[in-house]
Amino acid sequence: MVDRLSADGRKAALKELTGWSEAKGRDAIERTFTFKDFNEAFGFMTRAALVAEKSDHHPEWRNVYKTVEVVLSTHDADGVTQKDVDLAKAMDAIAKRLNG
Repeated sequence: MVDRLSADGRKAALKELTGWSEAKGRDAIERTFTFKDFNEAFGFMTRAALVAEKSDHHPEWRNVYKTVEVVLSTHDADGVTQKDVDLAKAMDAIAKRLNG
């Protein structure tokens, strides 16, 4: 099991992440990604799913047309862990490659 980040640790991690914020009402981080169209949004989700599966850490997400809303929290730790920060960084890198 992975240790949950402290409030200070979570705030420090968020400073390293672009566009991510604390989720309201729970110990989680969230971000909404916007793409050119549905195809690009779905491509992002496919690539992110491969990374998530490889690390055995899966996001909560919702897709509507060209947007993907993501919430990350480690359920075993009941909050944000380094696994969430690492997945957020990977998602940022995927989105950057797709958006150019």
